[in-house]
Amino acid sequence: MDPTENTDPDSTGRGAQRRNWAGFWLLGLCNNFAYVVMLSAAHDILKKQESQNATASVNSSVTFSMDFQAGNSSNSSSYDCNPVSTAAVLLADILPTLVIKLFAPFVIHKLPYGVRVLFCVVMAATSFLLVSFSSAVWTSILGVIFASISAGLGELSFLSLTVYFSRDVLGGWGSGTGGAGVAGALLYSGLIQAGLSPQITLLIMLVVPFAMLVSYFFLLVPPPSFPQWRSSDTEYTAVGSEERRQLMDDPEEEEQEKSPPGHVIFPFNVSENRTSRLLTFPEKLQVIKGLLKFVLPLGLVYFAEYFINQGLMELLFFRNFFLSHAEQYRWYQTLYQVGVLLSRSSLCCIKIRKLWALSLLQVVNAVFLLFAVRYQFLPSAWLVFAIVLYEGLLGGAAYVNTFYFISKETEDRYREFAMAAASVGDSLGIALAGLAAFPVHRYFCSL
Repeated sequence: MDPTENTDPDSTGRGAQRRNWAGFWLLGLCNNFAYVVMLSAAHDILKKQESQNATASVNSSVTFSMDFQAGNSSNSSSYDCNPVSTAAVLLADILPTLVIKLFAPFVIHKLPYGVRVLFCVVMAATSFLLVSFSSAVWTSILGVIFASISAGLGELSFLSLTVYFSRDVLGGWGSGTGGAGVAGALLYSGLIQAGLSPQITLLIMLVVPFAMLVSYFFLLVPPPSFPQWRSSDTEYTAVGSEERRQLMDDPEEEEQEKSPPGHVIFPFNVSENRTSRLLTFPEKLQVIKGLLKFVLPLGLVYFAEYFINQGLMELLFFRNFFLSHAEQYRWYQTLYQVGVLLSRSSLCCIKIRKLWALSLLQVVNAVFLLFAVRYQFLPSAWLVFAIVLYEGLLGGAAYVNTFYFISKETEDRYREFAMAAASVGDSLGIALAGLAAFPVHRYFCSL
């Protein structure tokens, strides 16, 4: 690649490019880390609280759990079911993120980026502290909610932030978010296996929010026009500047960006002298309408993906295998995260424009595994391991390519809002998958 391509306006050196790529990699890792770790950590602490507090409140919680399983209180099912579907925990972890992604893009421009990052750091650190020191069930749940808030606000903010840098930082962000799943699972499990308590393990992980702070304020090399502490009332001047156009319009992509008007997702006529005024509400709605061709495939990929992960994986149990049920499930999740990491790191090697093809392949995976659960025709867990790895590859590829092509095909003036608004796609798909997994779990566990 020519060293003059995709460089920051304040520095054309490769050093600044590498720092920004590394900065976004660390931001992706840190942003998703608490979100990934919090489920297993909160579950461990809740279990300890149950064993120590045989109170009426715990008994009522058990009664509430019985409602979810529709009377299936035993473990006599041939599927070796958990009392409550893992989808219940998924919903608790995804719904705050979904709410933020649905509404924040319309008002988040009033908060400067520096304030947003500080808020995310405080929320992530608070989540670790709350769950670590919790003495009641509601405190642990509140900690999970804070982690979800931090991850949701962080994702839409950092995706918007990428428009101020060269487009290759999207590869760093995608790789970092993929790495968070693997690193979070391995680090948490490793520390617990080493003999540390969940409480001490979570306190050690307070280094992660601190790393996010350092990555954002000290590692990134932003352009001079970057609105660090200004609201977006003035930052749209930067969005439409000649500096931004030189940054985002790579020479190797000029011919593609001269494509017919129908290829650009926003129908507005924007003059060369890009206005600095804020987008109006009708304009934002038009932007969202243009984003549907990206958001719908992404949402469908993640719906099928998490329907597998939270609705089917726990039912894919092979009794005559050298791994226990819990160990099989743990390896399913680990291999899925490995697949996500590999594909989210692939943007520098391959770019996939046909997002609907990825959606279709993921749906085929979900349907195949649904029939595999029902009729139990798969011979071994080894085949499921391969399918789950492939599933992670599809999901990670859909995520990173979606935001790459949104960034590439969006007018300068709309790009920042578009990147934030499109982040709702994966969360919406995950939430719907969690809802769909409940009746599936109930049906199979009744057999």
